[in-house]
Amino acid sequence: MRIQFDADLLSAHVRDVADFPREGVTFKDITPLLGNPATFSSAVDAVVVSFGRGSIDKVVGIEARGFIFAAPVAYHFGAGFVPLRKEGKLPHDTMRETYELEYGTETLEIHADACGDGDRVLIVDDVLATGGTAAAACELVERTGAQVAGLAFVIELTDLGGAQRIADHDYFSLLTY
Repeated sequence: MRIQFDADLLSAHVRDVADFPREGVTFKDITPLLGNPATFSSAVDAVVVSFGRGSIDKVVGIEARGFIFAAPVAYHFGAGFVPLRKEGKLPHDTMRETYELEYGTETLEIHADACGDGDRVLIVDDVLATGGTAAAACELVERTGAQVAGLAFVIELTDLGGAQRIADHDYFSLLTY
């Protein structure tokens, strides 16, 4: 089930920043969306309703902007929150996955005991671009023994083809560009 929400209202609160983080890139800045209580709560509610309240055991937030959305989504589900962090940021036994970006490689880590066998996990991030981060997150969650119930994104940049990298999973994007 997908919730009806005002995509135009959300989109009006995403600003384009030219040449950030480098020349030729147009960055989709979500800070105006976060700063507006109506748009922020609408985004969180849309994710919760789309995946069915009570159907998720853990919500994984991808560092760093994914944390902003994942924590209130977990709260609404009555689920645990699991941070997926860059290498070297988690203090206990971890599992890691290295993946390719358009400008190099990155490594993500999850606590080895963060999810249990059979847990239904929702992965949340702000943007789906090339899909490398999302695919790495799926791999890490599955290696813990948990099941990826779906992925949720505030923005999907369709021209970058990230959806193809997570095609085996249910996913939901609030806005597409």
